[in-house]
Amino acid sequence: MSGPVRPEPGFSPERLVFFTDAVFAIAMTLLAVELARPEEKELASARALGSFLVGHRGSYLAFALAFVLLWSVWRRHHRLMDRIGELSRAFTAWHAPFLLLVAFLPFPTAVIGVSIGNPLAQTLFAGTMAAMIFCEAAIKDIAGSTGLVTGDPAQTRRHAGDSWGVGLWFVLSIGVAWLFSYAFVLWFVAPLAATYGGALISRLRTSPAGHADPYDGDAPRA
Repeated sequence: MSGPVRPEPGFSPERLVFFTDAVFAIAMTLLAVELARPEEKELASARALGSFLVGHRGSYLAFALAFVLLWSVWRRHHRLMDRIGELSRAFTAWHAPFLLLVAFLPFPTAVIGVSIGNPLAQTLFAGTMAAMIFCEAAIKDIAGSTGLVTGDPAQTRRHAGDSWGVGLWFVLSIGVAWLFSYAFVLWFVAPLAATYGGALISRLRTSPAGHADPYDGDAPRA
């Protein structure tokens, strides 16, 4: 009697999940590491400490925003990986730029923390988030179009449309940032882009029958 089929070395879903979780955990921890700590003179009195905290309010806002965004991306990835039975080369390869951007996010977060109204700082942060979410969308598209997911692949492709919508929302905020210093407010309503923009993108996107997968034509690796 033959035993269970083992995935080819380098294509284990469990190892990819463990590594992805570790990168997210480190990135979310580094968000707090980047926060400025009060020195002895700021701790001398409640007034001095209060002035320090108020002076760094932008950093705390940036930390909270980036943490929530990373949390939401991780949760979506978690739900996807719970439905992945096997990997492909394309699915695995797209995790490299995806996780690179996750690991990089603490840097633009620290930059906007000290200059949140700076349009270039907002461009750096929004550009990083847009690229990260575009990678997330590509991963979902691959999973839904190459038979990697269990259940209804059309649902995964719809979720990919939601991610494309959120990514485009961050791209839009880049243009707005050069006109209005408070363009970062758009980031707080990014879920609306998933709800409405994602539905529109899912309707507009077409996948002609018989065409090869745009990311990689290889079959799932067992």
